[in-house]
Amino acid sequence: MSSAAPVIDLVLATQNKGKLKELQALAESAGGSGPALNLILAPAGFDPEETGSTFIENATIKASEAALLTGKLAVADDSGICVDAMDGRPGIYSARYCPGSDADRRIKMLEEMAAVPPGKRQAAFVCAMALVDCVEGASRVLFTCEARWPGELALAEKGSNGFGFDPIFRPAGMELTAAELEPHLKNEISHRAQAWRQVLNFLARDPVRS
Repeated sequence: MSSAAPVIDLVLATQNKGKLKELQALAESAGGSGPALNLILAPAGFDPEETGSTFIENATIKASEAALLTGKLAVADDSGICVDAMDGRPGIYSARYCPGSDADRRIKMLEEMAAVPPGKRQAAFVCAMALVDCVEGASRVLFTCEARWPGELALAEKGSNGFGFDPIFRPAGMELTAAELEPHLKNEISHRAQAWRQVLNFLARDPVRS
């Protein structure tokens, strides 16, 4: 009789409990095809400066900081929305698109896109993830990936699920915004879900120390 697979401690480079819950649910939905994970939030003092020029660079910065702080395997994501009619903005600056709340950022985007007609409002959510471990006090990048969730900007907010730009983003081929989708459906098809599955697949193929 074979022994059970070891549990991998994996630090999430965030202090967002909602993200922990979401990624845990996605890991559990992978069932026997994924590794056994013990997901841990980054400790107090985690506050890296996101100086990268791409999603992958920023994800790597955050994962490296978490790995060095804890001495454990760490994963980070960096995500945002890229709007074609805005020359790909706000991209990596999505969370800093304007001061204020998520609602303020949605209002500003709808105002900036007010003159852009349906059919020309293409956009995509992008999520990059980086997996980094710590060896003898130095960080080592093991894996990076990036996923896109294409769609378009709606003309007005709809839906109360989700967060960020979800109420004004309509995934390709759908009539509903991301904020109108049932959470379990969003968690199957979103940019973050796609990227997280790539990380889980990497860990299943190439198990690393916890």
